Formats: sequence, structure tokens, C-alpha cells
Amino acid sequence: MEFKEQRATGKGPAEWFNGDVWFDVIQAGTEPSRIRANMVRFAPGARTAWHHHAVGQTLHVVAGIALIGTRDGTVFEAHPGKTVACPPGEEHWHGATEDRFMQHLALWDGTAPDDDRPETIWLEHVTDEQYGAERTRGH
Repeated sequence: MEFKEQRATGKGPAEWFNGDVWFDVIQAGTEPSRIRANMVRFAPGARTAWHHHAVGQTLHVVAGIALIGTRDGTVFEAHPGKTVACPPGEEHWHGATEDRFMQHLALWDGTAPDDDRPETIWLEHVTDEQYGAERTRGH
């Protein structure tokens, strides 16, 4: 058994996020493990840029209301206790509502050693129009 040294909280880079986002790396997977786990905190109105993961991503909402957007224009609301699975390669974004902080646990796998794809590909920023689209509550 190994107790991991806790890393300092990091600020999300402006290339990947609109607004203030902070994260704590919980696990960064050392071979043979490829699991990645971050606790991520979004200020009101903050969100990721569009992105996708080679082998998918799972988000577990801890506090606030998470918004998760897909390329077809759907914006889902996910409340505390909800878990959302984003399939491999699906372009999406996630963030907080305009008036509340949001915190989620982000889980994903790094790619296998023989797989040369990046584990995450970051794309353009989410527009205000995309962020403000009508929302539907996830089930």
C-alpha cells in the first residue's frame, strides 16, 4: 500500500477554460495504472473549452449544478450525486451555472502505452450562446 503525496491545487489554464477553475490531482496513474482523477471546482459561469477524451470520461457531481454540453446543442444539468459518462471521442464541455459554484470529480483513463493518441484533445472555447442554450435535466 502506498499513501500518495498530496499535490498543490492548480489553476486551470486559460487555453482550456473560460473563467476561474481550480483542480486537485487525486491520481495521475503510474503504469500499469492509467486512471486519472481530479477534483475540479468551477466559479459561477466558468466552463471548460470543447474537448474529447480518447477513452472517455466520467464526471461525478459533488456540489452545485453541472452543465454538460454536446455538439448537437444539448446542455444537460446534472445535480449533486449524479454521474455522467462521456463516451470516447465525444466532443463536450462542462461547467458551472451562472450563479453557483460547481464541483465535480473527473475520472478518465490515459491511453495505453502502444496507443499514440493524446488522452485529451482540447478544442475551441465554448461561446456564450452555446453556454446559454436551453437546458435539460439529465436523468
